[in-house]
Amino acid sequence: MIVPPRGARLYTDVGGLLGDEGRLTVRKAWIVATAAVGAALSFVMLLVVGVYMVAGNLANGIGGGSVGLAKGSVPAAYQTLVQKWGNLCGAINPALLAAQLYQESGFNPNARSPAKAEGIAQFIPGTWATHGVDGDGDGDRDVWDPNDAIPSAASYDCQLASYVKDAPGNVTENMLAAYNAGAYAVIKYGGVPPYKETRNYVKTITTLAKSFAAPVTRVDPSKQAAAAITYAQKKLGTPYLWGGNGTSDQGGRFDCSGLTKAAYESVGVTLPRVANDQYNAGPHPRRSELLPGDLVFFSDDPTDSRAIRHVGIYVGGGYMIDAPRPGAVIRFDPVDTPDYFGATRVTEDGAKALPTTV
Repeated sequence: MIVPPRGARLYTDVGGLLGDEGRLTVRKAWIVATAAVGAALSFVMLLVVGVYMVAGNLANGIGGGSVGLAKGSVPAAYQTLVQKWGNLCGAINPALLAAQLYQESGFNPNARSPAKAEGIAQFIPGTWATHGVDGDGDGDRDVWDPNDAIPSAASYDCQLASYVKDAPGNVTENMLAAYNAGAYAVIKYGGVPPYKETRNYVKTITTLAKSFAAPVTRVDPSKQAAAAITYAQKKLGTPYLWGGNGTSDQGGRFDCSGLTKAAYESVGVTLPRVANDQYNAGPHPRRSELLPGDLVFFSDDPTDSRAIRHVGIYVGGGYMIDAPRPGAVIRFDPVDTPDYFGATRVTEDGAKALPTTV
């Protein structure tokens, strides 16, 4: 059952992007930013512990990371929602979100408890009034509609994670404990509180999550990918320049594909110059298979790779480093936006590790 925490929910919008052809477009980030604080912490961790650690999972294998759903584990009607919103922040993953929904309602969108908890995510009315979101953008927040309730459950999880981010212990376990006992109890006890019900809840959800997760053969990101990201990290804060290749006469500035080309050139991988050609420089991992170092692409036409107009370097946790547009600087940006097109793995060892069906 979802009970109210202390605090409020924030949203972040991201502005326009300029691609290699100089076409400016506006894209909405659709990111629930538990964000403002949590993302800043993630960036510091990326820089300190190394981006290749992030791909392995900041939550020690429980939350976050690239986790797919086991075939048939979630009703087909909800699988896409759970996969998408389960990647909202590093404290959760699709399998964990699925485990919560199963535990709360058995995936029944019409579930109603004696305590008046409602819907597939079992929000009580007071909590829904504060934390329900319009997940499908139809202008209505409906607790009985999984298109709203599932995104609301994920964003609520991420908000709780932001409340207890400074508590000792595992961020995912602390988030689940806050979900059950409240954030104050987690902060008070410095982690999962010594309540039998809460500890059982944390154990139940983390155990259930394993049964919803697809078996994955993981490979550590290559040294080349890690070094390319390090190159891009060193350029953070550099002003954007359309057509920029980072040369001295250009003041060391880049556009989007100029940055990705230079980053991989620094480790001996030669890429084409423009973004839509870089898309064809290797095999294409699914969103759930992304590893740090993969190139991520954005387009106004989801059916045509020639319409790709922006590229960044994935760094883990749902973020990339990119040179976004004139007037901006090289920075971290979210990957999961409406114009996300796909990804390419350009390192030879990483490409060999992808399933041959991709």
